Amino acid sequence: MMKKTVRTLSTFALFVLTATLLLSTRTFADTIDLSLNAPAQPVTAGSTVSFFATVSAPDTNGGTVFLNGFSFNVPSPLILDDSGFFNDFPFSLDPGDSFSGVLFTITLPSNTSAGLYPVTFEILGGADIGAQDTIAWVQEFPLNVAPTASTVPEPESLMLLAVGPCENWGKFGV
Repeated sequence: MMKKTVRTLSTFALFVLTATLLLSTRTFADTIDLSLNAPAQPVTAGSTVSFFATVSAPDTNGGTVFLNGFSFNVPSPLILDDSGFFNDFPFSLDPGDSFSGVLFTITLPSNTSAGLYPVTFEILGGADIGAQDTIAWVQEFPLNVAPTASTVPEPESLMLLAVGPCENWGKFGV
C-alpha cells in the first residue's frame, strides 16, 4: 500500500509540474528594427564621428518594447560616447513607433593608427523595464580610419635638399 501511495504522489507531482510548465508562459519581447543611417563614414585620427540610427517597432508587435540599455565593442584606442542613446532615445516603443537620432559618437584620439576597427552595438531590453535581452544590434561594421596627411616640406627646404650642402657650391662655380 505504501508503494502505491508514493507512486501516486510522484505521478501527481509530475502532473502538476508538467501542467505548470505548459500553462505558464514566459513574456517574450517583441522585436525592434535598428539601422545605422551611414555606418561607413570617412574618419581620421583626431576626429569625432556621430552615428545616426533609426529604431522602429513593427505594427505586428503585441505590446510595448522597452529599450533598457546597450552593449558595445569598440577597439582601443577608440572611445565611444553613449550619451545619444541615453539622452535622446525613447525608453520604450509601442507597435508602429519609430525614432531617429544620434545613437552614439566615436572619438578617435590623434594618435590613432590608420586601418579598420570593427565596431558592434546592441540594444538591450524586452517586455518590461528590467529585461536585458538583446533586442536589436548593428552587426560588426568596420570603422575605416584614413591615414593622416603627411607633412609637405616648404619649397625652400626642397631647394636646399636638391642643391646640397653649401661647401659643394664652389665646385660648381656658384
